[in-house]
Amino acid sequence: MFPESLHVSIAGPVNGFVQTLVSNYGGFFKAISNLILQGVMFVEWVLRGLPWWVLLVVFVALAWQSTKRVGLAIAVGALLMVSGILGLWDLTMQTLALMLTATFISVVIGLPVGILVAKSRWARSVVLPLLDVMQTMPSFVYLIPAMMLFGLGKVPAILATIIYAVPPLIRLTDLGIRQVDSEVLEAATAFGGSPRQILFGVELPLAVPTIMAGLNQTIMMALSMVVVASMIGARGLGEQVLNGIQTLNVGKGMEAGIGIVILAIVLDRITQGFGRSKMEEAQRG
Repeated sequence: MFPESLHVSIAGPVNGFVQTLVSNYGGFFKAISNLILQGVMFVEWVLRGLPWWVLLVVFVALAWQSTKRVGLAIAVGALLMVSGILGLWDLTMQTLALMLTATFISVVIGLPVGILVAKSRWARSVVLPLLDVMQTMPSFVYLIPAMMLFGLGKVPAILATIIYAVPPLIRLTDLGIRQVDSEVLEAATAFGGSPRQILFGVELPLAVPTIMAGLNQTIMMALSMVVVASMIGARGLGEQVLNGIQTLNVGKGMEAGIGIVILAIVLDRITQGFGRSKMEEAQRG
């Protein structure tokens, strides 16, 4: 047994730090919470307010636009029809609203940080180890500080999802920019391009396929947090899975699980399609 005299606990200092944040900056966290809550409620209001067939057409159109494959577009429509037939349409829209909000905030955070990591060696040495910790930490751990700072409900669920889902986008944005051919960069510099012009006119457009792969991974990881986030009050398909577990209702939990799988397949195929089309455009020059 390891000597007890050498035991050191970080629980006390961490709890004290969080309590200090809550006591001194409660108003700040409340403002952030209200802003995020208004955003996700608006997205949910739009998704749940539109007729089901309109959303079905939108997703089929996105699938066609991303892949130009009729079969895949029809399959996307059929999968979403299955979700509605199982009585999961409203729950699916609630889950989609949470996931879209978390993904949007992840993009707002992930793209600038990824660019910074690609451009700054100092930032890279600081951020990459932090991303390693974020990706290896059990997802349940993120719920505790989020819940302490923001209470129960949608907001802590979204924030915990962002922390869990943003690392792939940062990593692949960094990778995409660093993989741009040095000869292309030299040519852009020779033509008098400023660093800003080169970044937005050359590097980011060429890195789009890799960034889209990062976005795809972020969406999938956000969906994987759906059931976990339901433990702190997030509504949607995850809540039904949790209810099925609590009541030992296998059928109810399986229905919600099928809904999550359908949503994952639809979003995965659409984002992969856009990423593939961008890669083909880049290869064609």
